Amino acid sequence: MLKRPNLRLVGLMAYESQIAGVGDTPPGKPAMGRVIRAMQRRSRMELARRRAAIVRAVTELTDLEFVNGGGTGSVEKTAAERAVTEVAAGSGLYQPHLFDYYSNFTGRPAALFALPVARRPAPGVATCLGGGYLASGPADAIRLPQPYLPTGLAYDPREGAGEVQTPLLGHAADLLEVGDRVWFRHTKAGELCERFAELHLLEGEHLVGTVPTYRGKGERSSDRRRGGRNGATMTVPAAQRLGWPV
Repeated sequence: MLKRPNLRLVGLMAYESQIAGVGDTPPGKPAMGRVIRAMQRRSRMELARRRAAIVRAVTELTDLEFVNGGGTGSVEKTAAERAVTEVAAGSGLYQPHLFDYYSNFTGRPAALFALPVARRPAPGVATCLGGGYLASGPADAIRLPQPYLPTGLAYDPREGAGEVQTPLLGHAADLLEVGDRVWFRHTKAGELCERFAELHLLEGEHLVGTVPTYRGKGERSSDRRRGGRNGATMTVPAAQRLGWPV
């Protein structure tokens, strides 16, 4: 790279996904949690040594302006490394529900999406339109979005979250009518930015802005078929942390 006149090496980036992206308190799996925490402790020590060695080797050849490391689940550990000049936190800024299963921090949900109730087929049941927004990774229950508001709703275990419809069960279903919205927490961050063209910014109960997602910056065939654009919602503090004008 240093021999290429059109390129300049200014920084390094290292993302330790086995720490930053893996919760250490998986629900209902205490034994697995202990194994994950042991793996992460060993991995942190190894990574600190390896990252420092890489930085030393590269700085012998050129000056670096930054060394980026970490992720949402490892911010405080990675920031303690002397070789690192900045840390990254991605989807955790939203506090999606994947990050409920980390022992080292607690956040507050800052982004939700809503589905309209399309049918009330029986007492205790409300069926929403769409909703099968699964996160990447193994196809388990954690990758499903979680019904959040109103409280007291759960998936039908025989159906889960569907691309066409999402039946929800619970006493809160009897408080809903066709056209009402059910608010969900997504698992990571990509689900919203992949499927929605816009994020609506709220401060309290007031809509104070709308910003495009990376998918929303270009027209999609699905938008044309719908004849409009969908949107998700996030709070102003979360938007400010992302550097968006509010």
